[in-house]
Amino acid sequence: MATTSAPARPARSGFLLDLYRSALGKKYLMAVSGIVGLGYVFAHMLGNLKLYQSAEDFNAYAAFLRRLLYPILPESGTLNLLRLVLIAALVVHVVSAYQLTVMNRRARPERYKGPRDYVVADFAARTMRWTGVIVLLFIGYHLADLTLGWVNPAPSGSTPYEKVIASFSSLPIAAFYLVANTALGLHLYHGVWSLFQSMGWNNRRFNHLRRSFATGFTLVVVGGNLSFPIAVQLGIIS
Repeated sequence: MATTSAPARPARSGFLLDLYRSALGKKYLMAVSGIVGLGYVFAHMLGNLKLYQSAEDFNAYAAFLRRLLYPILPESGTLNLLRLVLIAALVVHVVSAYQLTVMNRRARPERYKGPRDYVVADFAARTMRWTGVIVLLFIGYHLADLTLGWVNPAPSGSTPYEKVIASFSSLPIAAFYLVANTALGLHLYHGVWSLFQSMGWNNRRFNHLRRSFATGFTLVVVGGNLSFPIAVQLGIIS
């Protein structure tokens, strides 16, 4: 009499790998990497406010960043480690967003157009996608301009303050910074709003607080960033 063997069970992968492969896991990754980005843009804007104090204060701030935790780490060592963390968070954020988009399209090739939510949801999705691209291009240019100095119009050997003034004194560059930071604002607002939902911190009773926080955070960060090129163009900072 022939015996039939039980079907082999599919091999189970680890919990973390299963979570990563799921849409929920990718939302978590986007949320956590987004939080890292939010902390950076806020701290970056806050430090740049020293432009309004004096050239000496701003240059001292730049020197402080380079010597952070020195001599425990080499000069600029902590700053470079922070940059690596930010780059890793950016890569995770972009890859997770792309993979999540692909998963959503496969699950629902024809997008549902609800009578109430279509305009808001579709606008948010389109805005996040395109503003994300603009922000990525802006990050690349910003690094080449003020961090690496490759495209900065200031003479070689200029101080950080002189590089900022030289860059924002150019009307095309200032205009690009204004457009890019406006796109950043749209991305931040929708990102902060959806972050709470992705992490499961969504309750209808607190939606007004979520919206207020998203609005306030965006206005503070983007308002500060927009003020720098405007102040240089108007001669308030020189």
